Order: sequence, then structure tokens, then C-alpha cells
Amino acid sequence: MTVGLEGLRVPEELSARVPAEQRGPGLGRDDVRLLVSRGTEVAHRAFRELPGLLRAGDVLVVNTSVTLAAAVDGRLGAEPGGAPVVVHFSTRGDDGRWAVELREPWRVHRTGSGSGAGTTLPRPGGPVGAVVRLPGGARLVLEEPLVPGADRLWWARPDREVPVLLARYGRPIRYGYTERDQSPAAYQTVFALPSPDGTGSAEMPSAGRPFTARLVADLVRRGVQFAPVVLHTGVASAEVHEPPYPERFSVPAATAWLVNAARAGGGRIVAVGTTAVRALESAGEGRVVRAASGWTDLVVTPERGVRVVDGLLTGLHEPEASHLLMLEAVAGRPALRRAYAAAVQERYLWHEFGDVHLILPEEGPHRAHC
Repeated sequence: MTVGLEGLRVPEELSARVPAEQRGPGLGRDDVRLLVSRGTEVAHRAFRELPGLLRAGDVLVVNTSVTLAAAVDGRLGAEPGGAPVVVHFSTRGDDGRWAVELREPWRVHRTGSGSGAGTTLPRPGGPVGAVVRLPGGARLVLEEPLVPGADRLWWARPDREVPVLLARYGRPIRYGYTERDQSPAAYQTVFALPSPDGTGSAEMPSAGRPFTARLVADLVRRGVQFAPVVLHTGVASAEVHEPPYPERFSVPAATAWLVNAARAGGGRIVAVGTTAVRALESAGEGRVVRAASGWTDLVVTPERGVRVVDGLLTGLHEPEASHLLMLEAVAGRPALRRAYAAAVQERYLWHEFGDVHLILPEEGPHRAHC
């Protein structure tokens, strides 16, 4: 299934290589640009103008998942030596196993120097029974692919508590388009709340990153309400753009009540990030939201449509990314094509430290959804 952006090319120099606050003196997290779509109309704003684009009674649904320091160095094999690998811890299963991705450390003699130095390259997982030695004497045993026939993500059984291991030895997952490693704090949003069991997201719910406490206060003063959900994101398929696989989520009863009440009163439900859409739509029964938690395998497509969400605040995704199917479900294909063409022309920045895109209904408090 294609997302209708065939032929769009995003120049490499439009990748955001560092967080906004590191691009110049006096800058903050909210010093990013805001692309605004209303139907096929496109406007260019600053993110700090967001309160003026929303109205009293609107609800922003935010993901409160903490971003884990989910990358850990390791060695293959039970005995000393062995090839170096980087383990990306993705998702904890109900049986105590973790879905992991093994990556190859960047090798300057193979790939040359550049901004990718210090990051990783893809490699196949497995084989069954392979042992990965981790810092502090910890070990992982690979048991089976997460998806039969695939080799990127594997279920692995650790012999230590993974949250403790990550807190001591982990670092945030980083991809080659970034300039350097960042502290774990750079990957937390203002909404992040630690989970009692220490789990969280392998990769940052990045649509919430530009929010600051001051901007949240401005939105609240305007009458915009915030509703928390949790969806612990797994490791993205940065090279092959696979569709999302099952992830843990939770929609509290208070959030379900607020969303339903806001819709009944004419307010718009605007999800902050594709993760918030996935959680909220997973808890929907038609257009009504119920408290729910567990695993969701929902993939939002234009054919399925959205039933709860009216708008979306999200980052800019690569033209091949499966997330664009969700954006097309919210905005429609013509609007998405127009917005992304404008983003390239106006040199918006892509990826988790980049600019953001606000999709609002063309008219009226609610749009008819499939």
C-alpha cells in the first residue's frame, strides 16, 4: 500500500541533526517551525503560535511514555571475544522476554567518516540460541523472531532486570542523520511520567518534544485541555519502513471521559503524535472512547479511517514511512501531498529533532469519519 508521496525526495540536508535548543544561543525546544494544514490549505507558523490555532474546548491527547536509554553495547557468544553488536531493547513481553534488535556498530574503515560515526548499521538477528553478553555480566539468549520469517526483531530472554540494566549502561537510540550522542534528557518530553515497572518507549514520542511548561500553561489559559494516554513505542524500522507491530498502551478512564465530553460539546480532539492516535483509536468503540489497556496491533490506514481523532500534531515522516498512511487517514491524500511538497520547498527539518506538522479539520468542530 502506497501513501501517495511517490516522487517526493527529501534532501539529506533537511534532516535535523541536533535538537532545536542547540542550533543557536538563546533558543529553546519550542523554536521549531509549524506547518499547518486545513484541508489542502497550507500555512507556515512558529510552534509558539500553537495556542492561537486552537480554541477553548479542544483537547490535546498526549503520550506520557518515558523514553528509555534503550541502546546497549554487547558481544556475541558465550565466551570472551565475539563480534561487537549494539542491542536495541524494544518491547517487554508478558512472559518477561524482550523484543530486541541487534545492530552493527558503525565502522569507519568500511563506511568512511561522517555524521553517522558512533551510530549503527542494520544486521540480521539470530540465530536461535545465540547468546549476547552485556555489561555487568548480563546475558541475553535469542529465542525466536518476533514475526515468523522476519529477522530484524527477536524475542530474547535476559537474565537481569532490563530497566535496571538500561539505567546503568544504556544510551538513547541514535540514527546516522544526527550529529552526535545526546543526553537522555534530550529525549524526554515535558509530558513524560515514569512507569511503576520501569518500562517505557524505545524511541521518543517526538511530537511532544517542542512543548515547554510555559507553552502548556498558555494553552491551558486559552481553555485547551490535556488528556494523557500511554503507548510504549518500539524500535522503528529506520531502513525498511515496516508497519508497526503490537505495542503496549493504556487509555485511562478520565481520558476517555474527557474526550467523550469534549466531542459532545463541540471540541476537537487533536492527538499529539501518531502514538497518541494509535492508543486512542484502539480504545474506541465507534466514536466513543472506553478505558482500555493491553496490547494494540491497530494499523490506521485510509481504508480504516479515524473515528475519534479530529486533528493531529506530528513530525515530518520520510516518504516511505508507514506512519504516512495514518496521516492520510486524518488529512486525506491531496492535503498530505500539498503539505509535504510545501515542507520540502520551504526547507522544513525532518525527524525527531525537526519541525512539526499540525493537521486540523477543514471546517466545523468535527469531520465525518469512516
